[in-house]
Amino acid sequence: MLLVAKILAGLVLAIHVYIVLLETVLFKTRGRKVFGLRKEQVATLAPAMSNQGCYNGFLAAALAVGFLHPDAAVGHAFTVFGLACVAVAGIWGALTVQMRILYVQTVPAALALGALFLA
Repeated sequence: MLLVAKILAGLVLAIHVYIVLLETVLFKTRGRKVFGLRKEQVATLAPAMSNQGCYNGFLAAALAVGFLHPDAAVGHAFTVFGLACVAVAGIWGALTVQMRILYVQTVPAALALGALFLA
């Protein structure tokens, strides 16, 4: 079960790295399409999306530390913290922005947390 938990946590990490890229460096091209925005909206939303991308970068960083920290207990704590933050952020995003966020962020994070606690 630990292997499943690590695979799921790695998937959540990869999703968040992609989200960071979409909200920052790819926002005006691929990000605009993924988020369903018109060209006219891009200039106005770019600063806010870049800021949001920064926050998502911190979520990805917490998960990366979970994988890379040499002390297993510290790594586990970072992983749990990162997954819990992703799950909560996904719930908030689903309530305030779009329900799809629940399935893209919260469900994978909750599955990873469940697998981690069962391991």
